[in-house]
Amino acid sequence: MMLMDWYRNDKAAVWLMAAIVITVTLLPLGNLVFPADSPLRVTAYSISLIGKYLCYALLGLSLDLVWGYCGILALGQSAFFALGGYAMGMYLMRQIGSRGVYGNPELPDFMVFLNWQELPWYWFGFNQFWFALLMIVLVPGLLAFVFGWLAFRSRVTGVYLSIITQALTYALLLAFFRNEMGFGGNNGLTDFKDILGFNVHSDGVRASLLMVTGLILIAAFLASRSVINSKLGRVVTAIRDQEMRVRFIGYRVELFKLWIFVFAAVLAGIAGALYVPQVGIINPSEFSPLNSLEIVIWVAIGGRGTLYGGIIGAILVNYAKTLLTGWLPEIWLFFLGAAFIVVTVFLPDGLIGLLQRLPKRIPIRKVKAGAA
Repeated sequence: MMLMDWYRNDKAAVWLMAAIVITVTLLPLGNLVFPADSPLRVTAYSISLIGKYLCYALLGLSLDLVWGYCGILALGQSAFFALGGYAMGMYLMRQIGSRGVYGNPELPDFMVFLNWQELPWYWFGFNQFWFALLMIVLVPGLLAFVFGWLAFRSRVTGVYLSIITQALTYALLLAFFRNEMGFGGNNGLTDFKDILGFNVHSDGVRASLLMVTGLILIAAFLASRSVINSKLGRVVTAIRDQEMRVRFIGYRVELFKLWIFVFAAVLAGIAGALYVPQVGIINPSEFSPLNSLEIVIWVAIGGRGTLYGGIIGAILVNYAKTLLTGWLPEIWLFFLGAAFIVVTVFLPDGLIGLLQRLPKRIPIRKVKAGAA
């Protein structure tokens, strides 16, 4: 009964979730069941590519929460994404053990190359999967909490908040580029072998990662939808529309902003953690401020303030990126910029808003008998 009520109230969301379930079910089967020469065979590359799109969809969802519903144009989501990715990458590096190029059972290859004598203290514990999972949530969430508390308590809003979130991202980019930070410098973390004892490059693991990513995306969507439909979500939306009025009523606006900001950062960190084993690398370029700007474009094109607009926008834009960078790589950035301008000027509500404005059915004019 509850499912039918949800379908009547939000058909688009139900169809989107159904499409994700079908995708993460049929594609792995096409990869594992059919032989390599079968036309129904889904390649390992396609599995990883779709998995990457779903990670980006989760990242787009996280920005839609803070921008579409709270009105915070955060240009630092890529920082939380990268931190979650580094936490997963550190776990995967510790699983290599003595199978690295230099055969050191404790130190990753880049540390041996740089003549490190012992493992840094902040790498301790990452040989355990449960500890890595904890850090994937805790590190982005803690950074968002500290940053958000200072910013929202000081009532930094608008373009100023966007600028300092981008400055935070750029500062982390510069820090992680340094070899002495102990995160692989410019090359980052790569050459992963195992995850939970299974070969991370095997078809079965790739298919499993795709399925897990899809299920987590659905869970994140449902959790976000529950938050937005709750009293907290209604207050957050009111803050977006009339912040001063909500403040005068008596609500502590900074706490509501902080809550949604931290929640979105945790979702971005989880997206980064799912991204790394499927792509096979994490490096400081993920902190790039340009990446955060691209996330904004995903959400704007899909339609902000809808949740599924961020998901659809992320998938469509990145699919277009894959096609265009393969055919005409030099025009990709021009295409992206043009798409953003067109959406901003002609489709302020994105593609989702356009679909919602389309007529439900085409009216049929009655013609009198005998009329020409």
